[in-house]
Amino acid sequence: MGHGHSRRSLPESMTAWETVGAAGPERVRRVERPVPRPRVDEALVEVEACGVCRTDLHVTDGDLPEHRPNVVPGHEVVGHVVALGERTSRLAVGDRVGVAWLRSTCGACRWCRSGRENLCPAAQFTGWDEDGGYAQLTAVPEAYAYRIPEPLAAEQAAPLLCAGIIGYRALRRAALPPGGRLGIYGFGASAHLTAQLAIAQGAEVHVLTRGDDARRLALELGAASAGPADALPPVPLDASILFAPAGELVPVALAGLDRGGTLALAGIHVSDLPPLRYEAHLFRERTLTSVTANTRQDGEELLALAARLGIRSTVTTYPFDAADRALDDLAEGRFAGVAVLTRGPGLA
Repeated sequence: MGHGHSRRSLPESMTAWETVGAAGPERVRRVERPVPRPRVDEALVEVEACGVCRTDLHVTDGDLPEHRPNVVPGHEVVGHVVALGERTSRLAVGDRVGVAWLRSTCGACRWCRSGRENLCPAAQFTGWDEDGGYAQLTAVPEAYAYRIPEPLAAEQAAPLLCAGIIGYRALRRAALPPGGRLGIYGFGASAHLTAQLAIAQGAEVHVLTRGDDARRLALELGAASAGPADALPPVPLDASILFAPAGELVPVALAGLDRGGTLALAGIHVSDLPPLRYEAHLFRERTLTSVTANTRQDGEELLALAARLGIRSTVTTYPFDAADRALDDLAEGRFAGVAVLTRGPGLA
């Protein structure tokens, strides 16, 4: 049964931010767009908040290949359903939902069938293949929308939808033993959420990052130590996650691992890796692995954990009209934690 109706009449147009291409003088520009009409399996969501993710920078700056010209970025979206396609059955108008990076998968390939839909070759991504949340309204396949736990405010929930989910998957990929020592390289949006999650679950966390503000935040959140990104940790580590998109830190992080340790690279883009020396970096059963997107199960588990454990984002809010400034500030490292665009209620 479908719910192909809206809560109220929708306007014909809306304000959005779109990419201009890597050669442009600016990262994004503000435009008027037709309001998207949900396809038969989609929900139309009125955006309340949208996180500003480093992946948005990779899209706007050309680090990732262009999938759609003038795409609307944003894949950490919290809002309310205002309309539904004819073949939807899971959501209702008025539901509070989240829209994340993973937008759709084929459901039929061997990766989807084996519970690894994050590796689906036909996967589509919000804010890269289809328009995302730097807009008043955005559409999402209802099967890929998340219900947002009520205790979470919109500006707290938004960063969980990518920074949180990717950090959660990276933590799993790093194979940290219970009560083990975890290294975190870089301390932005995803890292400061992952550190809280690991500490709440009993890990000893050591943060290695540039920037005094980031190190102070790490210690405030309960890290056992916080030092420069290119330094060795004070103790050998059981597992590490590299959040900084800096390939030159890979041998540094590998050298900081204890025997049998794992380094997970959490970025969708990392600069070129320097040569690795087998004896210094990989011998004694050290493992180097990567993280690719997420499954919907990752998202459901992370949202439940965040609500239960009281994970808090350190948020800098920007009005919707300042999306361009938020991206520039992220690129220049002008804030610690995460940036979130917020919109007032109503479509006017």
